[in-house]
Amino acid sequence: MLTLPETKTLLLSLRDGVLHITFNRPERKNALSPQMIDELIDVVTAVSTEPELRALVLRGAGGTFCAGADIKEMAARDASTVKPAGDPQLALARSNRRFGELVSTVRGATQPVIAVVEGAVMGGGFGLVCASDIALALADARFGMPETGLGLVPAQIAPFVVERVGLTHARRLMLTGARIDGTEAARLGLVHEVYADTAALDAALDSVIEQIRRCAPRATAATKRLVLSTPGRELRSVLDEAAQIFAQAAVSDEAREGTVAFVEKRKPSWATRVTK
Repeated sequence: MLTLPETKTLLLSLRDGVLHITFNRPERKNALSPQMIDELIDVVTAVSTEPELRALVLRGAGGTFCAGADIKEMAARDASTVKPAGDPQLALARSNRRFGELVSTVRGATQPVIAVVEGAVMGGGFGLVCASDIALALADARFGMPETGLGLVPAQIAPFVVERVGLTHARRLMLTGARIDGTEAARLGLVHEVYADTAALDAALDSVIEQIRRCAPRATAATKRLVLSTPGRELRSVLDEAAQIFAQAAVSDEAREGTVAFVEKRKPSWATRVTK
């Protein structure tokens, strides 16, 4: 039985083996407070070793994905951690690095992570979309990295944005603070598909979950680890490791079940809905 951490800033719903994580600070446009960051890290970490959990869905309450960092709360916490003889710059660096840990944790989740994007997607919210495996958005969603306009730097999300959309587009978006809509985000590869309305977005989410459900969970996790470890590595090393991963999968119970199901023309056991 999956045990989830208690949360105050997130709504958690486990349906048919999929964990729906909803950012629940609509009065702040779901801006990321220090507490929300801590809770999201705790939740993703807690479920990362659960093979029966098929996917994580990230979404925002009130029709807004995430307006970025809650600057007021961040500033208040940073000020409270600086003693009279302390170093305020060090406190700020630690706080900022914590957000990088969040994005890394989401990116490295064992399960596929699906971002369902509506409304504002700013700063840290932009980074979380970049960390997702699959991103679906409304055409009128609004994306941007406003940090430089505030005299700040999109520090922790920078490598994830570059990885997602490439250096050329990342430079333009970060250095101008440009706002783009969902259609442009899809053109850049930030999101995968865009939809005209919420009904179509919800239907697309259901379809993606069904596609994931047809894939074996341990094979999916191994594939994700391999893909994420590939950039920047020497090709021979990647292929050597890939051969070992393939061999391990080929002699697994999943491979045996998948082969038998194919021969018998039925769905494999993992494709059956299991409500928990």
